[in-house]
Amino acid sequence: MIVKASDHFFIFFFLYLFSIPSLSSGTNAYNILAVNQSLTGNQTLVSPAENFELGFFKPGQSPNYYIGIWYMKVKTRTIVWVANRETPISDAFSSKLQILNGNLVLLNESNTQIWSTNITPTPTPTPTPSALSVVLLDDGNLVLRYNSSSSSSSITPIWQSFDHPTNTFLPGGKLGYNKRTNTKQIITSWKSTEDPSMGPFSLEVDQDEKHYVDNENESYFTYSLYNDSLISRFFMDVSGQIQQQTYLESLEQWNLFWTQPRSQCQIYAFCGPFGICSQAGLPFCSCLTAFVPKSLNDWNLSDFSGGCVRRTEFNCGIKEEKPAFIEGYVPVSYLSTFLETETPESETPESELDESACRRSCLDDCSCDAYSFILKICRLWNSEKLSNISLLFVSGDANSRTFPVNIKVSSSDLPNSSTKIKTKVLVAGIVSGFCGLVFLCSIGIVFYRRMKTKGSRDNGENFEREFQENGRNVRYLVDPGILSAEDRKGIDVPFIEFKTILSATDYFSLANKLGQGEFGPVYKGILPGLGEVAVKRLASQSGQGLKEFQNEVLLIGKLQHRNLVRLLGYSMKDHEMILLYEYMHNKSLDRFIFDRTLSMCLGWDLRFDIIMGIARGLLYLHQDSRLRIIHRDLKASNVLLDEDMNPKISEFGLARIVKGRETEDNTTRVVGTYGYMSPEYALDGFFSVKSDVFSFGVVILEIISGKRNTGYYHNQQAFSLISYAWGLWKSKRPLELVDLALVETCNSIEVLRCMIVGLLCIQEDPKDRPTMVNVVLMLGMDIESLPNPKEPAFVSKRSIDRLPLTSSKSEINQLTITQEEGR
Repeated sequence: MIVKASDHFFIFFFLYLFSIPSLSSGTNAYNILAVNQSLTGNQTLVSPAENFELGFFKPGQSPNYYIGIWYMKVKTRTIVWVANRETPISDAFSSKLQILNGNLVLLNESNTQIWSTNITPTPTPTPTPSALSVVLLDDGNLVLRYNSSSSSSSITPIWQSFDHPTNTFLPGGKLGYNKRTNTKQIITSWKSTEDPSMGPFSLEVDQDEKHYVDNENESYFTYSLYNDSLISRFFMDVSGQIQQQTYLESLEQWNLFWTQPRSQCQIYAFCGPFGICSQAGLPFCSCLTAFVPKSLNDWNLSDFSGGCVRRTEFNCGIKEEKPAFIEGYVPVSYLSTFLETETPESETPESELDESACRRSCLDDCSCDAYSFILKICRLWNSEKLSNISLLFVSGDANSRTFPVNIKVSSSDLPNSSTKIKTKVLVAGIVSGFCGLVFLCSIGIVFYRRMKTKGSRDNGENFEREFQENGRNVRYLVDPGILSAEDRKGIDVPFIEFKTILSATDYFSLANKLGQGEFGPVYKGILPGLGEVAVKRLASQSGQGLKEFQNEVLLIGKLQHRNLVRLLGYSMKDHEMILLYEYMHNKSLDRFIFDRTLSMCLGWDLRFDIIMGIARGLLYLHQDSRLRIIHRDLKASNVLLDEDMNPKISEFGLARIVKGRETEDNTTRVVGTYGYMSPEYALDGFFSVKSDVFSFGVVILEIISGKRNTGYYHNQQAFSLISYAWGLWKSKRPLELVDLALVETCNSIEVLRCMIVGLLCIQEDPKDRPTMVNVVLMLGMDIESLPNPKEPAFVSKRSIDRLPLTSSKSEINQLTITQEEGR
């Protein structure tokens, strides 16, 4: 595994958060192995404070035994160091660990040396061999040393396990370079969860970087815990991910603090040879066309490292065997590595071969398994080189920046060409017959629409003229009392001809429909110069009229922020009102967090980034933009996600601009969505920036829990997510709120911090709620620095008789209010 220099800062920064220099040691009778003693069977060494234990162990269902060190206070045995990781033994009770000839050695049942510290001690003066002992210290370090009457901390070890880490970097350990022995201290992954031998991934310190300790003997990085009672580990798992975890004794489980790479598809060769990785769905790995998993059993256990093999092994020596080609896609980021380090079977400049000739050259060569034609050079790949490059393959969707490698496969594994021709002929016959019927129907529809349009033309022309009479620009529709003359300049949202919209969406075809929003359907379209766009077609019965339409065009056209959706244009025709936005590949946030399958794609790191992105977007609306805007309808479905899962706030039709430095207003027209509306707004029509803060608090709780706020949780006797979360907080069980999909990626410290911030945002009194400035700050603060939340607002409990009744199931009960008279 190659760790870039830019990653070192982050690795060491997060470790430093745990760190101040310290060293713990101690001795007692059962943490020492003397020369005349041995360890066998189920005998162990235990550190003085019973932090660590050393002995024989078997990983998982493996029949092999190893000597290792593990935590004593962790319920599930967690190994931090292995001695004989490459040379297991079959019988622990016939084997023994002892000091022999100045080394710590492991002997098997035949008294054959299996493992040794392999050193030649040369102290001056030379003490007797009986003066040697092995000590297990409280920091997990196993030390071979000479006995002395002085304190153990003043003795220099002649060998220690901290100089030879396996897959775990413990506090007080070392990663670096020993200048005297010319050896590196690195951590290396296990081969599998049941095989601690050296895996394919390793992490080491770049010798060109500056380190924590640098002297004449060694150069290394180390860290120690500021709290000795905290159990923490930094390790590399079998997939190559490095993780920092802390152990919560109350929950008896490890919780993730930090990880790198952050997603499985960023891990080198995660899906193995000829496997492709995609974060778009589960499982993350799949095989190329004409390939199948090498071990289906391993894939069912989510072990994809074996990769894929051809469904049918191609034999070019058989004349009847017809070859074909499929494409494997390599990320552009690997292009330089691909060109510089991978040596294909042959290279031929384009002046000698064009791409078609390159293809034919591979077809005619039995040793050629693939070809590529990149940067005008034809490359032919044999099986060995192809297997190496196939580790880089990713999904080749339209949004990926990749280049292809064409792989030779058996044509029998691809769809039959004759079948394709027959299918095309059949489809052509059906289509031609159907087209005649459609043509006749179309004539009737045209006459019908002309008659209908004629009847409504007068109203339609007035409606359109009202919007466009001062030019195709919305700045003249703004209330001059709200914006200054300077602010009214430059709001130039392009007007798009309606016929262009029709063409872009294929006349609003169902095939292009992305979904149904509150104010109408949304379609995908392709416009020249703009590419993919999202087209929102406002429905006449939606309740969003000309005022809301004008409002949305004005606000989004004026605002520019990476966490706000971007308006690309608008259109009007008769009673049609169209808004064009940048296309969001991953649609809305609620699609992910409330779906059991898709929620698995949202690990905690990604959810936290989404929370922070929404917070920054709201902060911009409330304070940093030239306009002071209250959104009034913030919820999970109004947060869109781009192809990189960056959140963008959308739906500004109900937003309000407040004058100057004002932060509040009131209305007799209550709009928004129950479950996200603050009580003072839902009941009294009073709204402020604190109303948005309330909505944001609800969204935080939904992101953490994967549950909708509007629901009855029978088992918890709670009428909403708010009351459920508050009950868990009061009963000191806050982490029970966490979505089950986050069990493996959950960072308990960040989750708890976000939950506290969420509860602070939904407090009943608006004055108690933080501003978005403080919210952003609190999301990065220590938990101890956060105030205790007061009881939140339960709108349904305060005035249940005012709320509309519904018989909908609790999981989908979400009512949008477009107009209600307040008191």
